[in-house]
Amino acid sequence: MTTQRPATRRTTAPRLLQLVLLVGVLGLFALLVVLALTSSEPQSADAEVVREDSHILNQASDEKAVLVEFLDFECEVCRAYYPTVEQLRQEHKDNLTLVMRYFPIPGHPNSTNAAVAVEAAAAQGQLEPMYQRMYETQAEWGESQDSKAQVFRRFAKELELDMEAFDKTVADPATTARVQSDFDEGRTLGVNGTPTFFLDGKKLGIETPDELVQAVEAALGE
Repeated sequence: MTTQRPATRRTTAPRLLQLVLLVGVLGLFALLVVLALTSSEPQSADAEVVREDSHILNQASDEKAVLVEFLDFECEVCRAYYPTVEQLRQEHKDNLTLVMRYFPIPGHPNSTNAAVAVEAAAAQGQLEPMYQRMYETQAEWGESQDSKAQVFRRFAKELELDMEAFDKTVADPATTARVQSDFDEGRTLGVNGTPTFFLDGKKLGIETPDELVQAVEAALGE
């Protein structure tokens, strides 16, 4: 008996050490997973599809659905959806609230300039005319590697905006920050490209303008 006890200690101790190490590794892994998840959750929890300062293109008097578009004025697909969005706004103006949010894709050289110009026009109550002008003239300035800020300034003149106030707003870092805040929140909400639509707070998985119409009409009960 006395010769067997030391042997028992020699075989049990390594196994106990292995068990302790395994528990420690598993515990560390679990901790890392928790930290990874919690570090990405706060922004998501604060993200909102519509904020108090979001631009409303149409406020329905008898609201039955809310359609939010994250858009890029230099995006050709956004331009392709634009007539459908306008059609929905006209046909369902009493029941469909339409909200516009900026999502200037970094790969488009003038998308941020365009959004800043629209934001500067919005500061003078001319959001809609500038918003429409951007899409109507996209072929004129889109995809250019040169800054088209002067083209957008010309649009402001044609809309008879106060040019001193327009220039001041465009130059104000807060204006660019306003555009960027939409982009950042869009990323948090899962926006990866444009256009991305949310209907009553739910991200739509659509591929054609016709599918957008179908989704909206279903939400309106038509």
